[in-house]
Amino acid sequence: MTSARTFESIVIIFNPNSTGDARRLAEGLQGELEGLLSYPVDIRLQPTSHAGHAVELARDAVSGGGDVLVVSASGDGGYNEVVNGVMQGGNPKAVCAVLGAGNANDHRRSTGTQPLGEAIAAGRVRSIDLLRVHTGGEADSPGEYAHSYVGFGLTPVVAMDLEKGGKGALKEMVSVIRTFSKFEPFELRQADGARRRLDSLVLANIPEMAKYATLSDADDKLADGKFEVVLFAHKPKWRVLLTALRAATKGLGDQPSVSSYSFTTLKPLTYQIDGEVKSVDADTPVRIECAPAALATLG
Repeated sequence: MTSARTFESIVIIFNPNSTGDARRLAEGLQGELEGLLSYPVDIRLQPTSHAGHAVELARDAVSGGGDVLVVSASGDGGYNEVVNGVMQGGNPKAVCAVLGAGNANDHRRSTGTQPLGEAIAAGRVRSIDLLRVHTGGEADSPGEYAHSYVGFGLTPVVAMDLEKGGKGALKEMVSVIRTFSKFEPFELRQADGARRRLDSLVLANIPEMAKYATLSDADDKLADGKFEVVLFAHKPKWRVLLTALRAATKGLGDQPSVSSYSFTTLKPLTYQIDGEVKSVDADTPVRIECAPAALATLG
């Protein structure tokens, strides 16, 4: 559902030490909005100072209530922190948006329908689903939110190697080839008790990731109460490579969609959540569930 909104305050969060143009883009958006908006509004820039600071800043920005828009001038990982902070703030009127300033910008590329300044001025707000990730046995834990995807197996391993190898098309290609050559599959135990050996498992709320790969053909999947399960069972590496090439060119086609997905790790396992790499211990229950229409954003 779309509604026209105005805002009492707009907070633009950015990392001043970003390798991209986060500061310049944040300052540019502030200046643009001062000229575009026809109503009085407090527009503030909030630089981060340490890892996780964006969560605190976003939570503080919305916790007092009111019509607050929090913009993350960042990539997918920075936006993940802002989304989690907004969700923790518990303000039903809060709205979240991202100004792509990272390497991949998967979420902004997949969801943006017009320049962000124009979208803010138009006040077109819609609700989209989030993924909620639980690691551990606490069924009632709040979990951690993902705005785009959660990936296990090949996805986080490639992400870690990309960070080591640096940004840029040639460096990224070399990093991916190096990682692919030494990658090993992983095992998990499904909810029905069966063990599976996989190369990759991605739970996705957007149709594209990593700038190049098209995960599914699903349209308007951002608010359908489900997410796609993109699963690669273990197979020879040449077949994995063919599948990756297909994802980068033609796309993978229709994928199964679910409202929740559960398994138990058998060994320590890394995973990627919206571009950020994390880890989970062995013998840990993992549950990913859809949080329907949980986030108000611009579109």
